[in-house]
Amino acid sequence: MGTRASVVSICLLVAGVGATVAASSAAIRSSSGSNPQSNADFFVAADQVLQVMSKILDLPVKAPLKKSIRTKAEIRQYLVAEEKKDESSQKRYADQRTLEAFGLIPKGFPLDSFMLDVLTDQVAGLYDPKQKEFFIADWIDPVEQKPVMAHELTHALDDQYFHLEKWQKAVRENDDASLARDAVVEGSAVAAMMDYSLVGMHTSVRDVPDIAPFIESGVASDMDKDPNLAKAPQYIRDELLFPYLDGAVFTQQVLKATAGWPDFKKVFRNPPVSSQQILHPNLYFQGVKPRTITLPHLKSAIPHGWNKLDENVIGEFALGEVLKQFVDANKAKHFASMWHGDRYALFENKKTKQTILVVLLALDTERDTTSFFGTYREALEKKYSVKQPTAKGPEFAGFGHVFLRCFQDECLSVEGAKRAVFDHIGRNLGWMPLTNTRAVSRDAVPGRSAALN
Repeated sequence: MGTRASVVSICLLVAGVGATVAASSAAIRSSSGSNPQSNADFFVAADQVLQVMSKILDLPVKAPLKKSIRTKAEIRQYLVAEEKKDESSQKRYADQRTLEAFGLIPKGFPLDSFMLDVLTDQVAGLYDPKQKEFFIADWIDPVEQKPVMAHELTHALDDQYFHLEKWQKAVRENDDASLARDAVVEGSAVAAMMDYSLVGMHTSVRDVPDIAPFIESGVASDMDKDPNLAKAPQYIRDELLFPYLDGAVFTQQVLKATAGWPDFKKVFRNPPVSSQQILHPNLYFQGVKPRTITLPHLKSAIPHGWNKLDENVIGEFALGEVLKQFVDANKAKHFASMWHGDRYALFENKKTKQTILVVLLALDTERDTTSFFGTYREALEKKYSVKQPTAKGPEFAGFGHVFLRCFQDECLSVEGAKRAVFDHIGRNLGWMPLTNTRAVSRDAVPGRSAALN
């Protein structure tokens, strides 16, 4: 469930952060006056920056790199080609429908074309691990070129040691784990880019109390200036930012807790397994991992004529985004942090194109489940404009074709199906049958049937 699928490493949005740091240290750094403008100057500067990054990261250069400057049209052509290689049209359709089902983008939102426009305008530089090539956008301001190089050449050096394409694809079947690895790759490159810009100031990211506000202020300004991003659904903005901002904060915490960049290699060898470990680095340090959740047998519960489009993991980050669509952001963050694992599946009717969304969430404790139930129900009620459930009981609510139940330390929600489907899934989970549920007037849900049969 996401908008970023390519293993290509992109310097997106954050070039201005490095440029700001570079500008603040311009009077100190002896090299700050040399900015690549021609191809020849670009090649010389790239080689110089590569040597600096090699020293900062404690990663000696193993092989020379391909490098080039590209126009916006060339970048767009490259992104289109990579999208076709990395994802089938069926996968892109499934991603679109999944985001719609969770309420993260409006129905019919032109996701593919929108993301292509955003990336074309926002890509400052790029490293392709397949071709072992680094290139930079020709429209980047000269002041920003070296920080962008520092970011992309961090990817290049990481690739020489950790084989980024293979490393990222190893968890491709788990969207949340993939997002966590994206955060390691992009977040560490942001932190390394900042260290490059701070070299002349004799300080580093390890010495800064918290880099988050600095990054947030620069990136938020850049986002607001971009006409596409300014009107983007909140989830798209947040998911684009997560690997860079939260990944950089995670990187800073690792650098502070260890001897610095020489020890960061261990993160690639033992990567975080969830967005939760990125959001809460202490859980990574402590080795606290989410539960692996398996959905019960669904084929027997889902009616004939429905195809499964998608099955994957939401994760703490995306769960917070789902809740944030319908409840206060701080409340969403608080309850999303109770996440301990999940699995979801999305089905589509062959004829009507209606969907059934099945979500099984695990929470940290049964006590968390009790409080989480109220917020999750509130979110679903707002999502479907419900004033009052059509059926309810202890930690159970149903309205129209939407049902929610929490049992012990798990919560099951089914959206778009009849009550019989929901009950069947509950039985397949081995949950005790529901008792003491009562129907409420159907008038409470305008335009929807109670679907209690």
